[in-house]
Amino acid sequence: MKIPSLKEVVSAEEWQLRVELAAAYRLVAAYGWSDLIFTHISARIPGPEHNFLINPYGLMFDEITASSLIKIDQAANKLSESAFPVNPAGFTIHSCIHEVRDDAGCVMHTHSRAGVAVSAQKGGLLPISQQSTVVLNSIAYHDYEGIALYAEEKPRLQASLGTAKHLILRNHGLLTVGSTIPEAFLQMYFLECSCRIQIDAQAGGDVNLIGPAPMNANKNALKMATGGTSAATLAWPALLRKLDRENPGYAS
Repeated sequence: MKIPSLKEVVSAEEWQLRVELAAAYRLVAAYGWSDLIFTHISARIPGPEHNFLINPYGLMFDEITASSLIKIDQAANKLSESAFPVNPAGFTIHSCIHEVRDDAGCVMHTHSRAGVAVSAQKGGLLPISQQSTVVLNSIAYHDYEGIALYAEEKPRLQASLGTAKHLILRNHGLLTVGSTIPEAFLQMYFLECSCRIQIDAQAGGDVNLIGPAPMNANKNALKMATGGTSAATLAWPALLRKLDRENPGYAS
């Protein structure tokens, strides 16, 4: 499907955001976290309006491009031309988080098999892996209320998330918040890995829980392990190189 390029139409800042967001969609597909066309990643465009970019509802994640992304406002009005609609549930979830979290440059939501499996467990995410120690320092839960189509759920979703970076939507899936697209992606990578490890470990029998001392010790360990550089900043260029080898064309 040929979609006209917006590179010369939008600002350089918006174009860079579009390229990174399209890359994130394709990486989600590459890692097997997509659910056909039914989940979403949004990125807020800098400015007081709280406008954001989201996927065209109907495209698979591995075919999304920078120019195909739809720019919408807080009322779900399209601010860029597109033949595709916006996923109503995607709008409900993402708009309410962008509305109250100034640090929410990117919001990522998945329905992966392992993520939904852990979201359905009463105990939620358990401290059984090194990856989980990164996640559990900033996690929250939101009870299932049905498909997120109704504005009445927004304040409850906002309250559930609070200031956390990771949210487990009970019986539904996973959500992460990052100040940047690379940060939200890496947060989701650790959350998804933690869920997959948990399901695999539980299949093998009793699990060994990590105690509070190592949990506390790991609060800032990731930044220390990367020499003070953000882990997302370090990993993102490598992820883009992987994408350029395996599924180029997102930056169009």
